Amino acid sequence: MDPAALAYLAAGLGAGLSAIGAGIGIGWLASSSMDGAARQPEAAGDIRGLMIVSAALIEGVALLALIVCLLLVFLA
Repeated sequence: MDPAALAYLAAGLGAGLSAIGAGIGIGWLASSSMDGAARQPEAAGDIRGLMIVSAALIEGVALLALIVCLLLVFLA
């Protein structure tokens, strides 16, 4: 198989898996934070702030993975 074809395949799989992983991670994060806010409503503001920061970190890792996949496509 051509190395460029394998690079395209790896980039496609990597981009898809990073999107799925980010979606699952943010889903678990939102679920846990809503559960925590329901158990302690007085701490909902703090939980919301931590959730936003954590979601941004998860999205940052997913964006980094997407950039690596794009580098595979354009540099291979």
